[in-house]
Amino acid sequence: MGTYADLVFVGGRVVTVDAEFSVVEALAVTGSVISAVGTREDVAALIGPDTRVVDLEGATLLPGINDSHLHGCAFGMASPPLSVEVGHSAVSSLAEVAGAVREAVGRASAGQWITGHGWDTGYLAECVADPSRHPARGDLDAVSPDHPVVLYSFSGHATWVNSKALELIGIDRHTVAPPGGAVVTDEAGEPTGLLHEGAQALVQNALPPLDRQERTDAIKSALATLARLGVTSYTEPGLGPGGDGIMRGALGTETLEVYRRLLADGELTARVGVLLLPTGMAGTAEEFARTLDALDVAGEDDPRRLAIHGVKVFADGIVPNKTAWMHEPYVGGGCGSLCVGGDLDDDRIAEIGAMIRHAHAAGHQLGVHATGDRAIDTVTDAFAAAAAAHPRDDARHYVIHGDFLTPHAMKVLAAHDYGVNMNPTIKWTVADMEEEFVGAGRAAYAWPYRDALDAGVRVASGSDAPVTHPDWRQGVATMVLRESKAAGRVSGPEQRIALAEAIRTYTIDAAWQDFADDWKGSLETGKVADLCVVEGDLLGADPHTIPDMPVVLTVLDGRVVYEARPAAS
Repeated sequence: MGTYADLVFVGGRVVTVDAEFSVVEALAVTGSVISAVGTREDVAALIGPDTRVVDLEGATLLPGINDSHLHGCAFGMASPPLSVEVGHSAVSSLAEVAGAVREAVGRASAGQWITGHGWDTGYLAECVADPSRHPARGDLDAVSPDHPVVLYSFSGHATWVNSKALELIGIDRHTVAPPGGAVVTDEAGEPTGLLHEGAQALVQNALPPLDRQERTDAIKSALATLARLGVTSYTEPGLGPGGDGIMRGALGTETLEVYRRLLADGELTARVGVLLLPTGMAGTAEEFARTLDALDVAGEDDPRRLAIHGVKVFADGIVPNKTAWMHEPYVGGGCGSLCVGGDLDDDRIAEIGAMIRHAHAAGHQLGVHATGDRAIDTVTDAFAAAAAAHPRDDARHYVIHGDFLTPHAMKVLAAHDYGVNMNPTIKWTVADMEEEFVGAGRAAYAWPYRDALDAGVRVASGSDAPVTHPDWRQGVATMVLRESKAAGRVSGPEQRIALAEAIRTYTIDAAWQDFADDWKGSLETGKVADLCVVEGDLLGADPHTIPDMPVVLTVLDGRVVYEARPAAS
């Protein structure tokens, strides 16, 4: 380390996110690490002839943001220019979706597949006005009679296609959906163009898998967006054989190889942690164990830039598609259906327990997708049983999503120092629709940040991009305000948390999930220089304005990877 610093920040608020959540006025970076934190006087001696001195001009300096649940390759693939944007608020009606597809057809070569992502019936005017109205192939046929069209829903649990796609895939009135899926048909028994859950494999298997260049382009696109948002770390929550059939293999094994190549070429502008995905939503315990044991889990050349942290398991689906496994019936009756088909029964509970037990005994961290309260209880009980059978220190298992985390689950997680990974921007997105499925009380409770923190549970936040845009500012505002996206109404004010607590879920607590809180996640001397600068006083701002506060500088490992405006030097 040299005598002088390479970067010095003064003139703003340096939010350290240390144990006391200290706020200071200056910070210095030497090489790739933070060399001083404190007053102007503390950094003055480190300023040399080649030091860049950044006048924050009242801006806020934070640790680099850690989005702890983000499908990077899938996000890049699902975003323009690689995909047609059909999410809210790019479109607000079926007619506008058709218009976006029409424009894409105009740019496409003959016969080219048109793909898009993000549609949500909760924000499409025709569907809102008439809940029985659903997207259908006829909405797309007029604008794309000759090009097959595939549009993925925002949640990834439904796909909407046109007649040309149905024809090329070979889906007709006689098609039998795979287990756990549905080919939606009209009164005449003809496919409408909607495919739910496992039936989406009919489309996925017909599309060519992403080639290496497409995966590379998608990840680079995602990395560029994340740098503009101040995100310096993220978790790819599932790469492996179980993802080979999801979004043309965006979650597949080959994507991990592309990450390795980007790291080797010096083009990985964020730190990436990976959960392995041995099997998909319907995998059996026997298949899971066999596949996991055969996977290459060798360490990476630079584990601080790319690391395999653990393994992902699916327990159930996601609200509001009625796929979460709940203790009490949905408003419309029944307990929903699993992505793997049918309600969880004793056999499925045993399968989940066996997968968790095998991965735990093999020494892996576990991130388990569980969205209903009954599924969450099942998973946390399986965590506890695995720990009792095979005691391990510092396993750091966590529930993914945890939207209906119960007091019982919180008690189990806190007792074992396990965590939960919540998604505030999903709460923001679906809050206006949740009551329709789970009732007012459960909708208000969903994503219970306050209760989880009070129970002593480790809580990290992630966007689940491409399900929602990876904008941590909106996530922070949602945790503090609990207001919905469409109507702006408050959903569960008793689950609000303080701004400092919200920031921790995207920084030091997300670093804990990564087994990295000793070297990243806060601005302390000796930690890596991963930084995010937000224009204005974040701590003093009206929370409603936080989503619009620009990120003006992003630093990874002491190197500027994004800058919106030149800083004085």
